[in-house]
Amino acid sequence: MGMLSEFFNIVSELKKTPRRGWKEKVGISQPESVADHSYGVAVMAMIFSDLAAMDTVKILKMALLHDLAESITGDYMPGEISKENKQMVENQAMSEILGKLPPKLAKTYQAIWDEYSKCHSEESVLLHEVDKLEMAVQAAKYFGEGMPREKLEEFIISSRKEIKRTDLKSVLDTI
Repeated sequence: MGMLSEFFNIVSELKKTPRRGWKEKVGISQPESVADHSYGVAVMAMIFSDLAAMDTVKILKMALLHDLAESITGDYMPGEISKENKQMVENQAMSEILGKLPPKLAKTYQAIWDEYSKCHSEESVLLHEVDKLEMAVQAAKYFGEGMPREKLEEFIISSRKEIKRTDLKSVLDTI
């Protein structure tokens, strides 16, 4: 059970890991944490998965795992490193993190992580889009708190480019 406590200790770092884009691009001194973001993604993914009659248990696990590597790597901003290097670094971090779990669980979670990373199942495609929608929702919240629209627009534009599903687009359009 000592390895489980190591696992929980590592992943709890997400609560202290700020989402850097908000800090560096918008100038928010105390932005949401990666854990805050992951929670929002998980709730949204659960709702959209249930509405679409997908495998909600799998998508919830995927949502909780999707940024877990950042408990070691930190939050990279788009363009900071190549997608290939980011994937390599995150895969190494996930191996380290999941190595703290019993082998059967580690194997199960690794398969879910791989599915998310490769983005080839309906759940992984949905989760990638929900990830962008949650970012747009957060941008709208920051706008409502007085942050300048021009600094937040790039987050909305980025979301709009990535979201293809009509149900998610309709939510994005109301933001």
